[in-house]
Amino acid sequence: MKDNYNRRQFISFLGKAGIGTVVMPQFLISCGNTTTPTSSFSSISKERLQVLKNLTLEGLVPSDKDDLLLANGLDYHTIVKWGDTISDIDTFGFNNDFTCFIPFEDNNPKDGLLWVNHEYVNPLFVSDFDTRKHENPQKHRTIAQVDKEMYNVGGSIVRIREENGIWKVVKNDPHNRRITAKTPMKLNWDTPIKGATTVIGTHSNCSGGVTPWKTFLTCEENYDDCFGETTYDENNKATHTPSWLGWEHFYNYPPEHYGWVVEVNPKDGTAQKHIALGRFAHECCTVYELEDKRVVAYSGDDSNNEHLYKFISSKPGSLKEGTLYVADTINGKWLALDWERQPVLKDKFKDQTEVLIRAREASKLLGATPLNRPEDIEIDPITGNIFVSLTNNKSKNDFHGAILKIEETNGAFDGFTFKASNYKAGGAANGFSCPDNLAFDVSGNLWITSDMSGSAMNKEDKPYMAFKNNSLFVIPRYGKDAGKVIRVASAPQDAELTGPWFSPDGKTLFLSVQHPGEQTKDLKNPTSQWPFDADNIPKSAVVAITGDLIEKMNQLHKIEV
Repeated sequence: MKDNYNRRQFISFLGKAGIGTVVMPQFLISCGNTTTPTSSFSSISKERLQVLKNLTLEGLVPSDKDDLLLANGLDYHTIVKWGDTISDIDTFGFNNDFTCFIPFEDNNPKDGLLWVNHEYVNPLFVSDFDTRKHENPQKHRTIAQVDKEMYNVGGSIVRIREENGIWKVVKNDPHNRRITAKTPMKLNWDTPIKGATTVIGTHSNCSGGVTPWKTFLTCEENYDDCFGETTYDENNKATHTPSWLGWEHFYNYPPEHYGWVVEVNPKDGTAQKHIALGRFAHECCTVYELEDKRVVAYSGDDSNNEHLYKFISSKPGSLKEGTLYVADTINGKWLALDWERQPVLKDKFKDQTEVLIRAREASKLLGATPLNRPEDIEIDPITGNIFVSLTNNKSKNDFHGAILKIEETNGAFDGFTFKASNYKAGGAANGFSCPDNLAFDVSGNLWITSDMSGSAMNKEDKPYMAFKNNSLFVIPRYGKDAGKVIRVASAPQDAELTGPWFSPDGKTLFLSVQHPGEQTKDLKNPTSQWPFDADNIPKSAVVAITGDLIEKMNQLHKIEV
């Protein structure tokens, strides 16, 4: 062991880990939506360690200012925003969320493809339709308006390049394209679903991940907003629950075609939906590659009293062959959602396909633990511990949420037992509320975004008044501030900050500013004007955050002990 300080920091920061998981952290090679996967470590020098030990962060105080505010040592510039032209035929979509960056084959950290999710639309902005003015919206809107809404969700692929410190979209690059709610995509499954093996579109795209084979994963979260949902009574009789957007009145697409993890090939834009990963409100999909090239994929169901899932493949590089498990966090067990092996599932469902379509019901039958909105999931690159954002659950008087830590037994990601513990609680004591997206940078510092509802922020009668606007936080791993929660960015009015992703060299943090001005009721008087375009209309955008502070915090790539 080269430096006792190093190991003490590892243990005190995120929990004791076995020496194997510290010395051999495979995780940055292939884990999900933390940073661009990398396979090289550099040992820590005494000089660099001293810089980190002496680094002091000047955090921001809570703010309700309508601007993107950054801590000292950070700057930002906008890369792309809603409505920007990305090709001769496509424009950037609405309400961008998850981002990830894959460099081109020469691994140039300054040139590559950026994927961005477009989660949902506000019809007032996108299609000039105010849903609040009509009790029966489908009677008062046109199919052209719905088509605009369907175009503005899904995702965007754009080639970006850094020149002289500024990231810009490479206009009309052949890779630039949109994936929308109209894009045909195959189901990666042998059994048709509602008679189809190819379905139309993806929407409700929240967070995501990257596969070890360098494709994008985008996750369909609140899918019932668009085409509704099929619900079942105690006698297994199905009924349709309508959506609030009402797209099903214009297009007869079954709800069962949505609620999946979607894989997108960055080279040609082809997409497929992975049925084996289950159907629910997927927040993210974080993939880990085992030594034998099989994969493990973690995903959370972002809804009150829903569950945490893990898929373990039985064949190398497969997101189809394998078994989906759901977490019993009380007893520390992964429960197999396997129709053949679980009599209680055979009694309720006709086959494995139905189990996967109705994963929420199946999970409850097995005794899975209801959680408080499990959202983003990240694997710590040093200890191998798994961190899960539990955003909140107001029905249980949990207004501020927490971060859950999962320690797989003996560090075996394909194992069936684990230990669950509460790593960090939201609330006044720790200075943050409603954790959402997580990201570990290349030095192992933990970054956190918050997701307080726009309708609840900055209201005297709500529990979030003291936190003001949504923010970005960091928990440093080293130095005087190690373990503290420090606010480093504050979002514009009504916005949340989402999709943090670091460039391969750790010098740029890509970040989405989503739904500024969401509470707007009149476009002539928006509640936000960020990013302060000439038309003063609030627009979601992806920004690049750079600066001396990030470079100092990311002086390490991998740590040798």
